[in-house]
Amino acid sequence: MEILSFDTLPSTQRYLLEALQNKTLQAPVAILAKAQSAGQGSRDNEWSGGEGNFFASFALPLNALPQDLPLHSASIYFSFIMKQTLVEMGENIWLKWPNDFYKNDEKVGGTITKKVDATLVCGIGINLKKSQNGFSSLQSDISPELLLEKYLEALEKFPKWKQVFSEYEIEFELSRKFSVHTGNNENAQDKDFKKSLSDASLEEDGSVMIEGTKVYSLR
Repeated sequence: MEILSFDTLPSTQRYLLEALQNKTLQAPVAILAKAQSAGQGSRDNEWSGGEGNFFASFALPLNALPQDLPLHSASIYFSFIMKQTLVEMGENIWLKWPNDFYKNDEKVGGTITKKVDATLVCGIGINLKKSQNGFSSLQSDISPELLLEKYLEALEKFPKWKQVFSEYEIEFELSRKFSVHTGNNENAQDKDFKKSLSDASLEEDGSVMIEGTKVYSLR
């Protein structure tokens, strides 16, 4: 996969989305920035920061993805492969449903995905070295360049969703002490409606069943 590196960008994901729309780039391609000034996080939050942390986005054609992958669970799929990559590099990290990277009980990063025509665009931000955005960090010496290289090597093997899910299903138990932003409650007055995962059940398509309601990853 082609990798384009920049010293700084407002947002790796916004840059990639615009380049795909303008047809100046086409999937598969990845963007890496040493610093990001206006990055996009979940629920329109900002994910920005300086050198030493990980700011990357990549685009893949849908037909390159495993046929059994539910697109609404792409964030889980991409995130869990990144989590596995970091663990193999010696980091203590786990994936909170559906797309947040945690070290112990502290968030250190997250993933956001977006489907554009026949392409899936994924942005990943991780505080490798410095605590930023109000979140903690891994305090790791892993370079963003090496991490992206190792991650893409693992991703391009395109493990089946069933394989990823079977491993994540065990790790999901760590999410039970947290709540999730559902955003799909018709009585909620804002986008931050939250539900506890304490009694949730993880379904085979990556969604969770909470109080009889199926909740999907919204990003």
